[in-house]
Amino acid sequence: ALDWSGLTQAIAGCQQCGLCQTRQHAVAGQGVLKPRFMIVGEAPGEQEDRQGQPFVGRSGQLLDNMLRAIGHGRDSSVFITNVVKCRPPANRNPRDEEIAACAPYLSRQIELLEPQAILAMGRFAAHALLNVTGPLQQLRQGTHGVTVHGRTVPVVVTYHPAYLLRRPVDKRLAWEDLKRLKACLAGA
Repeated sequence: ALDWSGLTQAIAGCQQCGLCQTRQHAVAGQGVLKPRFMIVGEAPGEQEDRQGQPFVGRSGQLLDNMLRAIGHGRDSSVFITNVVKCRPPANRNPRDEEIAACAPYLSRQIELLEPQAILAMGRFAAHALLNVTGPLQQLRQGTHGVTVHGRTVPVVVTYHPAYLLRRPVDKRLAWEDLKRLKACLAGA
């Protein structure tokens, strides 16, 4: 039952898995504390680990552009975090035990922030939030829900910005996902 300050301190000092041994910073998240929606990515990358902030660099710039396109921003209406709070070495995919170690932190963040919706960016974020293993293309097709302490929050799944930088042709699909998120917010 940690409050926000206690939660961020717990994340910063966490030693629940081996990622604590190689991190520079645990990345709790960034944004407003009563957001319209929450963005959940997979894990911090090299720049995020250095700066202690989520989604920086080219991926962060693309994310900021995506948010502006639907009238939102990290400083006005969004909180951004990751499923795993520490960078996996060489930016490898997070392992199941690392996701499990961070799961209580993410759950508590959702509980404290009370977002009206969640945007899951990437396969690992979608799988961790929804406790499923389906392909991302299938998960993108509808709106899902995650229940945290008796409250169900709509979840929209989309591509991670790093993927969209590698495959810009899929930006049009991500735009459809953002429109679905915006519709969730309009109905909230």
